[in-house]
Amino acid sequence: MAKRGVSEGSRDGGGTVPRTAGKAASAKSAAETASAKKTAPAKKTAPAKKAAPAKKAASAKAAQAAAPLKKPRPPQSHTALVRQARRINRELADVYPYAHPELDFENPFQLLVATVLSAQTTDLRVNQTTPALFSRYPTPEDLAAANPEDVEELIRPTGFFRAKTRSIMGLSAALRDDFGGEVPGRLDDLVKLPGVGRKTAFVVLGNAFGVPGITVDTHFGRLVRRWKWTEETDPDKVEAVVGGLFPKSDWTMLSHRVIFHGRRICHARKPACGACPIAPLCPSYGEGETDPEKARKLLKYEMGGLPGQRLNPPPGYPGKAAPPLGAAG
Repeated sequence: MAKRGVSEGSRDGGGTVPRTAGKAASAKSAAETASAKKTAPAKKTAPAKKAAPAKKAASAKAAQAAAPLKKPRPPQSHTALVRQARRINRELADVYPYAHPELDFENPFQLLVATVLSAQTTDLRVNQTTPALFSRYPTPEDLAAANPEDVEELIRPTGFFRAKTRSIMGLSAALRDDFGGEVPGRLDDLVKLPGVGRKTAFVVLGNAFGVPGITVDTHFGRLVRRWKWTEETDPDKVEAVVGGLFPKSDWTMLSHRVIFHGRRICHARKPACGACPIAPLCPSYGEGETDPEKARKLLKYEMGGLPGQRLNPPPGYPGKAAPPLGAAG
């Protein structure tokens, strides 16, 4: 009985530790151990992390030192540039033997007006618009005397129709008053007409009068820079540099071929490098799609089985004629 009392008294707070207190002490000890682990200073791993990039950098430097140095490509001589440019022109002549101005026209006046209208739009849209314009105003005298609002309505599809109306009516009046109603065949005279710059003048001179000229439009400028013929961006400077690479007799057809290539294959955003016939000659090969199958899907106009820009293409054109304005397809 005494032993039992002592035992019971011990459980109630006597000299021995109660079982529940032992458990609490054990839990407290575990908690303190865990807390000690948390508060203990962490192992220094940062230096190891920092050392890894340093090792990589040292390895990269060693590999770079071991690799042979690449010598910068020497600048191309003028003679080599002329040869490359003329070879590209010959290749383009084989690809586009039918290259031609892509504006429909029957006389110099129609070509002059159509070229002015082609600013900031496609030749196709101009060709779809000019039949109605020339049917109503076939001569400079007729167009100069027209009601501006009527002209604006006719050429509205080409965009910027108010400014273009002022230009084509102004040049028509100048032709009537200063040139007897005829389009002059001299560069100095053409550039004096309202809305006519060197590009427009060379289109007219080369295709209506047989006077050689280089037409520097956006396609032409883009391609000659890709081919490293020039780094110039100013059209007049591009014209001067490229003109020096070719005889004058090549200038007009060169312009047609380069523009044809720019519209059909060597596009601004995604050139079809894998389907380009002059890829081996191009220093910028690889800027566009190089997979042949994917590149073929990027081809435009007759190269892709689609209509070209003209409603009335010249004899020998292999593609389809473009549809009139408002026609399906």
